[in-house]
Amino acid sequence: MAYLENIRTFLRVYELGNMSAAARDLRISSAVASSRISQLEEHLSVRLFQRTTRALSPTEQGKLFYRGATKIVDAVQEAEAEISSVTRSPRGTLFIAAPIGMGQSLIAPAIPEFKNANPLIDIRLRLSDRKVDLTGEGLDAAFFLGQPEDSALKIRKIADCGRVLCASPDYIERKGSPKSHAELACGDHDCLNIRYPGAPEFQWPLQTPDGVKRVAVSGPFESDHGDVLTGWALDGHGIVLKPVFEIADHLKNGRLITVLPDEPPLPVTMACLFTHRRLQDPKVRLFLDFMVAHIQSVLAEGSDG
Repeated sequence: MAYLENIRTFLRVYELGNMSAAARDLRISSAVASSRISQLEEHLSVRLFQRTTRALSPTEQGKLFYRGATKIVDAVQEAEAEISSVTRSPRGTLFIAAPIGMGQSLIAPAIPEFKNANPLIDIRLRLSDRKVDLTGEGLDAAFFLGQPEDSALKIRKIADCGRVLCASPDYIERKGSPKSHAELACGDHDCLNIRYPGAPEFQWPLQTPDGVKRVAVSGPFESDHGDVLTGWALDGHGIVLKPVFEIADHLKNGRLITVLPDEPPLPVTMACLFTHRRLQDPKVRLFLDFMVAHIQSVLAEGSDG
């Protein structure tokens, strides 16, 4: 088992490109992670990484070993999955990613219930509004809002989520409420946008009397964190586009007010992304079945309310 743990540590260091990040991900100290890599290098009699004070990069031998090591760990996981199917006791650790708003409001609250029902399964939930690399980051599944670019991955649709444009009463009092999408396009209003490396240009797809218009918008503030945008909107700094489930409470208590109700944004697809191989793992199927049913139930209750 020690050798296998050394291999797993190597894979996370390779994939994350950072010893400290891999150690945090594996819930071990940096010293332990470094020791495991050293043990592996000593066993193989090669250097797997080039290390400097600022960077860590795989050697040619490291790249070669990564391809084989991935197959080893995959084979072990598949064997464990087969045993889980036979014993009907899925076990192990699931690595799950989700956007921040969706993760906080829909996924994280349900994880303790899933754990209580499946005590042999541990969950590692990562929340980020950036696009994740499912295979490169060693994830079992990634929830998302929108449309994924990698068509080779499998998608399980959960729901079409309504969205709104909204702003605080202070903002509307100060700058007025836009009467049409043209006022957004010409820059009369401050639009709060999410921005992360590789993000496309800002275009809000609005349902207008003339059909769907993709309106290019801009504003003084950008962030890669959806909750930051919500905070700015609450503080009166601009108009934000949000899924209804994320800001439903703010709409109910009047802290945010819907703008352009006659030209609402298109709904956004909520779904889960995974590889075909991952779905063969009983614990992955069990988690997805549970979470999809939970999310659909919560969204249905919200729409009824």
